[in-house]
Amino acid sequence: MAKRGSRRKAAKKARKAASGKQPGKFARWAKRIVIWGGALALLGALFLGLAVMFAARSLPSYSQLKATQNAQTIVVRARDGSVIVELGPSFGQWLNSDEIPGIMKEAMISVEDRRYYSHFGVDPIRLTGAILEGMTGEKRIGGTSTITQQLARNVFLNSNRTLDRKLREAVLALALESKFSKEQILELYLNKVYFGGGAYGIDSASRKFFSHPATELNTAEAAIIAGLVKAPSRYAPTADVDAAVNRAKVVLRLMREQGRITAEQASVNVDTVDLRQESGQNSVRYFTDWALPQLDILLPETFEPIEVWTTLDVGMQRAATAAITSNAPSGAQGALVSLDRDGAILALVGGNDYVETNFNRATTALRQPGSSWKLFVYLAALEAGYTPEDRVVDTPVTIDGWSPRNSGGNYAGEMSLRSAFAYSKNTVAAQLGNEVGFGTVASMARRFGITTEISTFPAMVLGSSEVRLLDMTRAFASVSAMGASVEPYGIVKVTTAEGETIYERDKPRDVKLVPDYVAAGMTDLLQSAVQTGTGRAAQIGRPVAGKTGTTSSNKDGYFVGFSSGITTGVWMGRDDNKAVSGLQGGRAPAQAFSAFMRFAVKDRPVEKFDTDLKLPEWQLEPDDEFYFGDPDDYYYIDEQGNLIEPGRVEGPRGDGFPIEGETGPGEAERPRRPPEPAPDGAAPQAASDDFLDQATGGSEPPESPPPAPPPGQ
Repeated sequence: MAKRGSRRKAAKKARKAASGKQPGKFARWAKRIVIWGGALALLGALFLGLAVMFAARSLPSYSQLKATQNAQTIVVRARDGSVIVELGPSFGQWLNSDEIPGIMKEAMISVEDRRYYSHFGVDPIRLTGAILEGMTGEKRIGGTSTITQQLARNVFLNSNRTLDRKLREAVLALALESKFSKEQILELYLNKVYFGGGAYGIDSASRKFFSHPATELNTAEAAIIAGLVKAPSRYAPTADVDAAVNRAKVVLRLMREQGRITAEQASVNVDTVDLRQESGQNSVRYFTDWALPQLDILLPETFEPIEVWTTLDVGMQRAATAAITSNAPSGAQGALVSLDRDGAILALVGGNDYVETNFNRATTALRQPGSSWKLFVYLAALEAGYTPEDRVVDTPVTIDGWSPRNSGGNYAGEMSLRSAFAYSKNTVAAQLGNEVGFGTVASMARRFGITTEISTFPAMVLGSSEVRLLDMTRAFASVSAMGASVEPYGIVKVTTAEGETIYERDKPRDVKLVPDYVAAGMTDLLQSAVQTGTGRAAQIGRPVAGKTGTTSSNKDGYFVGFSSGITTGVWMGRDDNKAVSGLQGGRAPAQAFSAFMRFAVKDRPVEKFDTDLKLPEWQLEPDDEFYFGDPDDYYYIDEQGNLIEPGRVEGPRGDGFPIEGETGPGEAERPRRPPEPAPDGAAPQAASDDFLDQATGGSEPPESPPPAPPPGQ
């Protein structure tokens, strides 16, 4: 019994020992985890402290941070000096902390960082809540950045949503908090944060959206500005007024819930806020998109604010926009370019609506110009010797298997070159192109500024090659300038914000493309096309010269013309190149041209075109001399049909003898034999016996006497 009891006691001890051993093992592992975890946390804190310390030491000073701009500001001015658009960031006036309205500070803290004054750069409560939400829900971890973190990101980092960037942002935020006071950080933030529309800082935003400085902000306006930070492009009043107002109401509610304003203040009617209206910003962007990239070539690399003085006329730009939108057929786009006589762009519209599509159809789109291309065909013909009065034949013709047809399928027969151009006869253009050479027509187009590929197949005379509207307008402007090259330009000068000129356009050298008489003849033809031809809809009550153009199936409509020193080109069509019902160059494009030009030239004197053909000598010979020659140069036929030898001038007796004392050119004076008398009733002999003998070899002319000795010898 004693042994059995001892065995039970031993087993019991063994069970106790076994049960006590297991808790000791878990305790040891728990202890190790706590120790290693604490060590790692301590090490992490040490590294974080070192990172923050080094970051704080490398941070710029407060004055340096105030002077730092994030990007370049560009102010674009019109022809009269008025501001038409501001691009890039606008920073406004820097406001010190005591100049910033208290309501603005409260609004920003309420919506962006309610515990701003209690955290040390990173909000642990907000961060922990966001992490737990991300672990338990499907939402992305976001909205954790404090005002200090946002400042660090705006000044030093980018907006990439990566873990590395978030860690750097947190370190820099802690460094900022260790180096600067809360008021300094809030001052930096409110003067640098982006509010949309190119506005950086509350003063710039206030001026842009409310037309007054930020020192005058009221509660509703402060709520609108504070609400923009979350999504500037979505909530900006210039983009969506309703979205901006609704967001401001959210800000006011948060301010009231946090006790920063009273219920009465929170009930302010945001809908009554007077927002600044921006007019004319739509179509102007087509011009700035074309002109401003040229600054990369015109200017040395600079990041300081600049002002760009342009050629754009604000009134003409509005008129051009209205002319296009009111005349473009349904479903079609329109474009317009207007040049002054020196190439300055007065108006440029690249489409019906820049917000809808910023594709620039005036400077980028390649479309067929139709019959407006005949400008180059007739320029080549005039240079080759044709005049507007010359007779041509409108008749069916086939060239290398190609048979052009006139609009309507009619043929008028013989007509003047002027009429053929005015009525845009395709068969005549084809004959002229074939005669002067299609390569010659292509060379003429190149000479007048066409930069795109040009076909030299016969159909090219009807405008089958695609061109830019700007290039075609330039070509017509060169005709208006009497054949002198015109180079379009949009930038006159560039200055710094302080007014120092860093670029100014030099006048280009004069380049003559064709003689004056060719330009005058072409102007004559273009004027006829508007007076009596296909361009009658472009008339404006003063001299106008221009040409219509319509492509097959009415896919493109063109009109380009000039008056009083202004040249304007209009194109209409669909972006998908589908046909447009009723679209013809002589209708909607010509009507848009007329609507715009009536406004454009209203303050300019009426100018008559110089169409006098001061032809060169080789084109000035009278017909009888051209066919029969000059008697002083070679044999010719007189009015009676008689052959007259060189040097013979009809005498007063009408007998064919030279007048006494006159000789032929280069001939020594010598006796002549009169012709033999004719039998009674027969016609007199046409040539002298001397001539007949000389011509037939019947007798040799007498030797010339030896030259007389010089006087005095």
